[in-house]
Formats: sequence, C-alpha cells, structure tokens
Amino acid sequence: MSALALLLQSPSLGESDSTQVAKGVDNLTREIPVWELVVDGGWAMIPLAVLSVMTIYIFVERFLSINKSLKDEKDFMVKVKEYLMDGKIDAARDLCAQTNNPAARMVEKGISRIGKPMRDIVSSIENVGKLEIYQLEKRLSILATAAGAAPMIGFLGTTLGMIKTFHAMKFEATLEIQTIAPGIMEAMVTTVAGLIVGIIAYMCYNYLVAKVDKVIHTMEGASIDFLDLLNEPGK
Repeated sequence: MSALALLLQSPSLGESDSTQVAKGVDNLTREIPVWELVVDGGWAMIPLAVLSVMTIYIFVERFLSINKSLKDEKDFMVKVKEYLMDGKIDAARDLCAQTNNPAARMVEKGISRIGKPMRDIVSSIENVGKLEIYQLEKRLSILATAAGAAPMIGFLGTTLGMIKTFHAMKFEATLEIQTIAPGIMEAMVTTVAGLIVGIIAYMCYNYLVAKVDKVIHTMEGASIDFLDLLNEPGK
C-alpha cells in the first residue's frame, strides 16, 4: 500500500482532514486547461496570441505560394530551346505563358525582347526576377519580427508578474503561498508562451527562407540557360 493511501487511512486524521488531503492531491495531479493558463498569464498573453495566429497564417499562406512557384514543367528549358532553334518564338512564348512559375515568367520576358541589344534583354530579365523575389519574400519579415518580439513580450510579462509578487509581499505581515502564487504563475506562463511562439516563428521563417532560396536558384538557372542560348553562334 502506498504512503499516500496510508496517510489517508490514518486514524490520526479526521474525516474532514482526509477530505482536504484528497482534494489537495486531486488539485496537484489534475491537468491544467490551456484556457486557465492563458488567463493566469495576464494581459501579455493577448499580443502573444495575436503573434501565434499571425505566424500560423503567414506560414501556411507562404508555404502554399512558394510550393506553387517550385512546380516546374518537365524539360521546360529543353522545349524552349527547341522552339527557339526552330524559329518558333511564338510557340516558346506560349509555353512560358502556360507555365505558372517565376522562372517561366523571366524567360517569357526575355523572349519578348529578342531582337533588341543583349543589355536590354538582361536588364528586363533582372527586373522581372526582382519583382518575383519580392513576391516570394512578402510577409516573411513579419515572421522574423514575431521570432524576436515574442520572447521579449514573454520576458516583459515575467517582469510584471514578479513586480506583482513583490508588491503583494510588501503589504503582508506573514508570507502565504496564496499571496505570491498568482504573480509567479503569471511570470512563468508568459515566459513559456513567449519562448514557444518565438521558437515556432523562428523555425517557420528559416524554413521558408530556405524554400525561397531554392526558387531563386531555379530562376537563376533558367535565366542563365536562356542567355547562353541567345549567345550561341548564329543567334
């Protein structure tokens, strides 16, 4: 028999005492609802909740958009090269228009400038590339901000919770756990919440940046292949 059971069945404890002990054990072992933790965290949980929702929304939206940009038609540049070698410029342009990714839009812009000086073609491709990169990186700065701001907000909540604790202790002649528990609970909850939101935002940001870099690499490869094609002898 466990020590707790022996304690509850001890004859030295009255019925009311046993009931209080049992209630105390229940309180210690029960699961704390998330909503109760949010309330214990105080007002600092409000901006942290907003940052968490923004982080999830931006990650999902950017993830789907960047994944769409990574989709590439099989042998896209090979087909473009074949069309241009055969003099089918309109067919090459139509293929680019039907391929919905940044690399195809860059090549399409270059094809539309065929016949002009190479400097103009390179400049037009670079301008399209800059616009495409801007679209890919849109709202990623918010994730970076959330990754840095969330732990700071959590630390602010921690400081306010400790101030509340010491303020309560200042006016109490005898120190009781009920006096200091709310402030300490607020401090700990906001610390944990700030770190969780910050870590998630940081990981989401770095993951999306890596995906964007992959798209940029694909764009650079397509533009180099296209310019090399124009620079071939006889072009």
